[in-house]
Amino acid sequence: MQSSSPDDPVESHDRTSAPAPPTKVDQISKVCGEVRDLEALVQLATSRDGLVNDQVRQRAWPLLLGYQPSKDPEIARDATWKNLPLHKDEDQVARDVDRSFIYYPKNQSESQLDRRKADLSTVITQVLRTYPMLSYFQGFHDIVQVFLLVLGADDAPDAVSHLALSRIRDFMLPSLSPSLAHLRLLPAILQAEDARLCQHLSQTQPFFALASTLTLYAHDIEDYSDIARLFDFLLAQDAIVSVYFFAEIILSRREELFEISSDDSDMLHFVLSKLPKPLDLETLITQTMSLYTDHPPETLPYRAWARISPYSVLKTARADFRQQPLSDGVELFQRQEIQLRNNEMLEQAKAMLWKYRGPAGQVGLAIFVGVLAIWLRKKWL
Repeated sequence: MQSSSPDDPVESHDRTSAPAPPTKVDQISKVCGEVRDLEALVQLATSRDGLVNDQVRQRAWPLLLGYQPSKDPEIARDATWKNLPLHKDEDQVARDVDRSFIYYPKNQSESQLDRRKADLSTVITQVLRTYPMLSYFQGFHDIVQVFLLVLGADDAPDAVSHLALSRIRDFMLPSLSPSLAHLRLLPAILQAEDARLCQHLSQTQPFFALASTLTLYAHDIEDYSDIARLFDFLLAQDAIVSVYFFAEIILSRREELFEISSDDSDMLHFVLSKLPKPLDLETLITQTMSLYTDHPPETLPYRAWARISPYSVLKTARADFRQQPLSDGVELFQRQEIQLRNNEMLEQAKAMLWKYRGPAGQVGLAIFVGVLAIWLRKKWL
């Protein structure tokens, strides 16, 4: 089956394929070329209109993800992964791929959509078989389809591998708890910026942000040019900036939220789980950077930052993470997976302590839990 390429038009009328301001394209091409100025590239990707078009993104996104794409087409088309064992989640991948490409690209024939879905399945399956420790999550296909449309079927697998292991690793662990840890930063960010609004939302758990943050907003944003632009920004910034972006969306809806009773947590959850339309991306991006600068993670209240695992992408995908090889991502994944198992064992021990909470049993099990915690740290961490 013929693979789609990034040269296939996605939408002829959107800004990703419109004539670009030559000055900015020239600047981006320069910093992606022999000059190789990542700091300047980050600034350009963050500034208005981001990386401008998909042709520029094909050069810039790999650099923002910390790798140099292969110039050998035979390496890009390496099919040895097909001989690897099946991944446990491939059935779910097939079901999700069948529901892909709902909003974009537009004006596609049935055969064109079938070809794109086949390519999408191939990219996801290749990544999962190559790194079988990764757990697929529903919504991963929303992210990957954007990479497929921008980079093409040959180059997308390398980019998605780096994304999975370096940027969204927490979402691909066998437990949802690391993903929920991201959401628990939201109240701390809101408290730091707007204590009154934070109090108003205090009866509503931040799970309303899960679908958006888990999929880097690809599940909710229906316009291709908008999601490609947002990816420019998110790939350029620290992984935690995605959480700050959602916090800024909440702050931008302050007046609307105050019109809903703080006791009506169901309505607040419903409203907050839907992104506003239209989404003023450029304003939100600018305000997000101000929010991040004013309240960096280390300064957040409630010891929110201290509770984040040292192996989380929120802490490892910062500063010089682009110098980390993929093997580092694999090692960090394994360390965090071990930490999750340790935490589960401790929680089970605590549950046992509660079950046998008589004086004698409580003392004995309390000692047991303490000894278990020390042993786990020495053995695994």
